[in-house]
Amino acid sequence: MEILRTVVELRRWSRKERNDGGKTIGLVPTMGALHAGHASLICAAAASCGAVAVSIFVNPTQFGPNEDFARYPCSFDADCALAEAEGAHAVFAPGVDELYPTGAATFVDVEGLSNRLDGASRPGHFRGVATVVAKLLIAAEPDRAFFGQKDAAQVSVLRRMAVDLRFGTEIVVCPIVREADGLALSSRNVYLSPDERMKALALSRAIRCVEALTAGGERRAGALIEAARQMLAVAAEIRVDYVEAVDWGTLEPVETAGPGTLFAVAAWVGGTRLIDNTILG
Repeated sequence: MEILRTVVELRRWSRKERNDGGKTIGLVPTMGALHAGHASLICAAAASCGAVAVSIFVNPTQFGPNEDFARYPCSFDADCALAEAEGAHAVFAPGVDELYPTGAATFVDVEGLSNRLDGASRPGHFRGVATVVAKLLIAAEPDRAFFGQKDAAQVSVLRRMAVDLRFGTEIVVCPIVREADGLALSSRNVYLSPDERMKALALSRAIRCVEALTAGGERRAGALIEAARQMLAVAAEIRVDYVEAVDWGTLEPVETAGPGTLFAVAAWVGGTRLIDNTILG
């Protein structure tokens, strides 16, 4: 497996694999601290693409001034070992100056979508996400890019960006991977104390509650939201950020849940912000 540090190296690798080897190119963008959720994305990419690159880059522009950029978990050697074991052929690990050279003044802002859900509580977050993913797609020129459903609002933003900017890349969404007890895998789970880890299960329980209600015929978004909020109100350590039922394409709230409705929750458990969701129907 190759370790690539510059855009030139990544683009050269991608074009060689495509032109000389006739392979389709898969890209798995990550911020490192890889876990089984990332492994599932790499495995999916390896199953459908002839050559797979995994990017490892903690993107500074998607963090707010009081967020955890400086302490975001880093495990580069272990990340490379996992990526290779799951079928990656290259890891792209640039420095900040490589993707944001001195004087860089160009950003990608998907208007409307970027201000909803996580974008409402984390101003500028999706601007940073869209910008770095656009840079990665331009650098790697992949046929497919793989993302997890856990970041469903991010997926909506990136799908819109890919369509609007006419990227020739298919955005592939893979299912949420969970711990045996239901907690959605996240690199930020390492921040949780044992007690907070137990309380964090309220998020997945809220999701399961909503799924059960809709399976039983409940379609009123307000009723689903109230039921989820009650599930999250089990501990003082849980502070709800949002509980929403939205159209997955526009992230606009819906009054009646139907097939394809995104039901999403975000909450602080102690000092850690976690998200979870389900696609109803």
